[in-house]
Formats: sequence, C-alpha cells, structure tokens
Amino acid sequence: MSYTDFSKLETLSALNKVLANQSYVEGTEASQADVTAYNSFKKAYPNFTRWANHIAAKADEFASFPAASGADAAAEDDDEDVDLFGSDDEEADAEAERVKAERIAQYNAKKASKPPKPAAKSIVTMDVKPWDDETDMDQLTANVTAIEMDGLNWGAHKLIPIGFGIKKLQINCVVEDDKVSLDELQQQIEEDEDHVQSTDIAAMQKL
Repeated sequence: MSYTDFSKLETLSALNKVLANQSYVEGTEASQADVTAYNSFKKAYPNFTRWANHIAAKADEFASFPAASGADAAAEDDDEDVDLFGSDDEEADAEAERVKAERIAQYNAKKASKPPKPAAKSIVTMDVKPWDDETDMDQLTANVTAIEMDGLNWGAHKLIPIGFGIKKLQINCVVEDDKVSLDELQQQIEEDEDHVQSTDIAAMQKL
C-alpha cells in the first residue's frame, strides 16, 4: 500500500497499524517508501512534523526537566502564549534534516557495500527436429549454434535417432532468465525453415 494521502484518516490508521509491527514501511530496512510516506505526511501536517522533529531532537534533555505539579500543569495549560521552544525552531529543523541526511547516507552506503546478487540462470535441453532423413544435420547444428543472444551460452549437443533414419538434434544451453526468452530463442531456430521442422524444450533446471 502507498501512504501518500494523509488527508484521509484511513491512511493514518493503516500506517499506524503497519508500524506497530515493524520499523519501516516496507521490509527490514529504510527505503524510498519511507521517504515518500514521510514527505507526504510532512506536506499534510507541516507544523506537527516540525514539532515532532524538534521534540525528538530534545529527547536527551527531558530527564533534566522537573516534574510539573497539578497546579503548575494547570497554569501551563492556561498560558497558551508561552512558547518554550519557539526560538530553537530553526536549529531543530536543521538538526532533523541533518539526522535524516545521515540516515539516508548510511542506508545508501550499506546498500552499496552489499555484493550484487548473481544472475538467475537455467540449463535448458532443447530438441530440434529436422524435416526428414535428407536434412543436412551438420548445417542445422551450425545454424542453431550460430544464434547469439546476451545471456545465452551453447553447450554440448548430440544427434539422437527418432525413427525412419531421421535424427533430431538435442542441444544444451545455459541462459540468464532475465535476459533470454526461450520462446524467442525457439522462434529464431525455427526461422531456419530449410532444415528445422520444430523445436521442443526437453528439460529445464535452475542453476
């Protein structure tokens, strides 16, 4: 769910429920989703956000504040014109922005330090059937292995008798799943209409 419209109480309620069980909007680390939600909340409630950031920056000072008595608390409630922290607004905003920038920098540095995940690959066994026993299988094989795609590597191959003197080409290849479409690869092979009748995926296994 995207938390962007904080003019709706449903958005506030939904985000509050999510944050009851996790520290971030998505996953176990800060992400762009947190930045988007924070900026949307700040836009909808700029004064509240400024106050919250300011109070968070003053958290270490709370222990030194004397506890207010009942009378003092009532007096403080009546004295709405007293702004204890108003003079420090700019300083608090700057501190909040500094902390925010520091956390984003730490997140980006941690993300950059992670080694890239290896590309998902599969080993595929493909059957390529000729038209008849007069098909030049050497040329058929050469045409197949001449096909080049980013993320495609041809492997071992052999000719297997299928009856009536006809042999099919069975060939292995390793493909990067995100780069190679097997449908497209089969289509390219079958474009060799002089030699190829059809193709089939005989086996496929993730590496």
